[in-house]
Amino acid sequence: VQLVESGGALVQAGGSLRLSCAASGFSLDDYAIGWFHQAPGKGREGVACLYSSDRSTYYTESVQGRFTISSDSAKNTVYLQMNSLNPQDTGVYYCAADHYCSGPDASSLVQWGQGTLVTVSS
Repeated sequence: VQLVESGGALVQAGGSLRLSCAASGFSLDDYAIGWFHQAPGKGREGVACLYSSDRSTYYTESVQGRFTISSDSAKNTVYLQMNSLNPQDTGVYYCAADHYCSGPDASSLVQWGQGTLVTVSS
């Protein structure tokens, strides 16, 4: 059972990135998948979440209108499209499988990925 993130990079402010979260050993369609952001020196915060059952999505206010979470069941992969990036978006991005769209310390969390680094230069 594994989640692997990819797509992190160095990008200029105003640019875009698409992060991927690929699952193996289980189906992402059976879980809620969340993306979490950990800024340097800070804790993890949820930024987006997708319920695979009905494709409902949730975003934290700071990324609303800029980030989009989506999934490809055939590839067993969840994506995070990140547009209009700013330096405050810098940090490690993790995906996680959960039974619900919950916070980073929830007891319902099933699996974390290893993270992918996004650096936004000003």
